Amino acid sequence: MSEGILIGGSDSGKVFLDPRYANRHGLIAGATGTGKTVTLQCLAEGFSDLGIPVFMADIKGDISGISQTGKPHKKIDERVQKIGIENYKQNGYPVAFWDVFGKKGTPVRSTISEMGPQLISRLLDLNETQESIITLVFEFTDNEGMLLVDLNDLRTTLEYLGTNGKNLGVGFNVSKASVNAILRRLLMLEREGGDQFFGEPALELQEFMQTNRDGRGMINILAADTLIRSPRVYSTFLLWLLSELFENLPELGDPEQPVLVFFFDEAHLLFRDAPKALLEKIEQVVRLIRSKGVGVYFISQSPGDMPDSVLAQLGNRIQHALRAYTPKERKALKVAAQSFRENPGLDTVTAISELGIGEALVSTLQDKGIPMPVQRTLIRPPHSRMGKATVAERKAIMDTDPNMRRYGKPYDPRSAHEVLLERTATKLKQQEQADLEKRAVDDKPKARSSSRQSSSEAFVKSMMRSLGSAAGSSLGKKLFRGLLGSLLK
Repeated sequence: MSEGILIGGSDSGKVFLDPRYANRHGLIAGATGTGKTVTLQCLAEGFSDLGIPVFMADIKGDISGISQTGKPHKKIDERVQKIGIENYKQNGYPVAFWDVFGKKGTPVRSTISEMGPQLISRLLDLNETQESIITLVFEFTDNEGMLLVDLNDLRTTLEYLGTNGKNLGVGFNVSKASVNAILRRLLMLEREGGDQFFGEPALELQEFMQTNRDGRGMINILAADTLIRSPRVYSTFLLWLLSELFENLPELGDPEQPVLVFFFDEAHLLFRDAPKALLEKIEQVVRLIRSKGVGVYFISQSPGDMPDSVLAQLGNRIQHALRAYTPKERKALKVAAQSFRENPGLDTVTAISELGIGEALVSTLQDKGIPMPVQRTLIRPPHSRMGKATVAERKAIMDTDPNMRRYGKPYDPRSAHEVLLERTATKLKQQEQADLEKRAVDDKPKARSSSRQSSSEAFVKSMMRSLGSAAGSSLGKKLFRGLLGSLLK
C-alpha cells in the first residue's frame, strides 16, 4: 500500500498526507509569493493519482497548467534528488474547466430555488427585514407551485408581492420601500455579472465527481479571475457548492479515502462580514461534510483569517512563510505557530519567518488521526506544468469536454416570471370584459374610477412605471423586454 500523497521531504525523511484522513480537512497558508499555488498543485495531483476528483478555483489563472506535461528544468532535478523521489515523471492531468461566465470553461449555473433564501440574501447583502421578504418570496412560490429559476423570476415575484401582498393573506403584506431596495440590489448584482449564474440547465454536482479512463480523478478548475472581482459573489457561490454537496451526498462514515476534495482559495472572503447565523451554518457544513467523504482545504494568508471554530476542524496543515513587520503581523505569526503540534527540535515561530519559497511547515494526521509533530518541509515539484495553459490548450480541452454539450446552451423554462405575468394579464382581461359588460347595460358609458383600479392593473402599471425610467439605457431596455415582453407581443 502507498504511504499516501507525497508532500515533500524534511530532515526526518519524506512527508506524506494519509488519504484515510484527507477528509479531516486542511489549511494551506502563507504570504503572497511563498509557494501556496505549487503546494495546491502537488496536492491536487496526488489526489487525482489516487482516483479522487478535485475541485478548485483558479484565482489568478496560473493553475490551469496542471492540464499540461511539465517541462524539464535543472532546479526540478535538484529538488527531486534532494527529496529522494524515485521514478519521477512529468505528465499532465485530466482537467475540466468551468466558468460562471461561460468564456473560459463550461458554464456553471444554479437556480434561485436551489440557492435558497439565506444565500440569496447574503449574495444581495440584505438586512434582516429585507431577508424576511426574500423568505416570503420563497414561501409564496412554494405555496403556488412556481419555480424560481433566474433573476427575472425573483424580480417579478417581488413586484407582485409589493403590489398584491395585502390581498394574498396574512403575512404577505410587505413594504413597497423594502421591495424597491431589494430590486436595486438585484440591479447591482446584474451589473457584476451575477445574473449569468442563475438559469437552466443547472449544474448537477455529480459532474465534479468523475474519473477519466485511466482511473485518475478529474481536476475541476473554476476560472475565478473575473469572479473574484466580486468577492461576495465568489464566496457565496463556493459556499453554495459546499452546501449542495453536504445536502445531497450520502453518509459514508470514514471511507478509506475521500470521494471529492474541495479547495477553497481566498478563504478569508467566506468569513468576512458574515452574520452569526451564516457562520454557524458554515461551521456545521465543515464539521459534518467529512462524513460524506468530502475533504475541504482552505487556502489563505494566515490561520488567523479563519474563525477558531472552523480552524479547530482543519487537521492537515501546511504553513508557508509569514512576514511579521507590524504588531498585528507578529500576532498572526504566533497564532500560526501555535496551531501545530510542537516539535522539540524546531522553533516554530522562528521557522515560519525564515522559510524560503517552496518550503513549508507541515503537520498531517497520522495513525488514529493523531497530528504528527511539525516538520520543516521542502515541497516536491509538480509533475505537471507550473503556470498557465495557453488559450489554444484550454480550447482544445473545452472542445472535447462532454460537459459543454450538456451545459453550453441556456434555456428559459416556464417559471414564476411567466406564470405571474400570465396571471396578471388574465385578470386584466377579465376586468376589462367586466367593464365592457357593465357599460353595455348602462345608458351612458362611464370611465372606470381610479379608486376601483384592480390589483392586477396596479401591478402592471407599477412595473411599467418602475422600469420606464430605465428603458432608455441598454440595461433598461433588456429588463423592459424581459419583464414585459409577454404582454407587449
